[in-house]
Amino acid sequence: MDRHPTGVWRGRPDLRAIFESLSTAFREGETTALVGPSGAGKTTLVNLVGRFYDPVAGRVCVDGRDIREVTIRSLREQIAVVPQEPILFGDTIRENIRYGRLEATEAEIEDAARAANATEFITRMPKGLETIVGERGVRLSVGQRQRIAIARAILRDARILLLDEATSSLDNESEFLVQQALDRLMRGRTTIVIAHRLSTVERADRILVLDHGRIVEEGTHAELLTKGGLYHRLYTRKFVDTVDGGTPTSNPPEPVLAGEVMRIRRFPPTT
Repeated sequence: MDRHPTGVWRGRPDLRAIFESLSTAFREGETTALVGPSGAGKTTLVNLVGRFYDPVAGRVCVDGRDIREVTIRSLREQIAVVPQEPILFGDTIRENIRYGRLEATEAEIEDAARAANATEFITRMPKGLETIVGERGVRLSVGQRQRIAIARAILRDARILLLDEATSSLDNESEFLVQQALDRLMRGRTTIVIAHRLSTVERADRILVLDHGRIVEEGTHAELLTKGGLYHRLYTRKFVDTVDGGTPTSNPPEPVLAGEVMRIRRFPPTT
């Protein structure tokens, strides 16, 4: 494992490295919350796991195997992504959910919608699952779009979940329904979440606090509060308003790092 603080850039020597000798491991079935100020590297870290782009140096390993040694398709089959802004197509609700697993049956789609607390608003629509959502889901509310994205991830039934919590404010009922659906989705999965809600970090098995491309603190919510460090400062400055979501995966790649990035243990072999 390379732990040397080497600066590495992507394509242009005038760009600074995002990470410096960052190394961590995510344990199977646990939820790890990523916390830190804007530009700390949270989104970059998540994007590296999904191989939305590759590190210039260092490795992202699953069970000790560099993910660049397997096909992107076989890797992505094991990963579900719920972005901060759900990506919906100008098609029916059914087809937007089905995108999680194209060969899914009608019963499986309905089960996923139910688990995501989406059935309650779908059944109120005259065309139900046949309702056209409009480009980017413009005909749905923020909470409804989030639940469709969660249903898609539930249908995918992947072992690893990459979640960027939405920062959009919801009414109390929608907030409850979305959080309940997320709890069902995260249960038993290896989850890496860019956290914006206090309830998420409080319940996470582990929190990684990032700052300027480094993990500066690690522990549970209670442990980190007692340390009086960056996490404590973020928490006392109204956590939800302070922590920023970083850059969407659709943006151009950021310069990345030196050293092994992470290991995800007991990940099933890919072909």
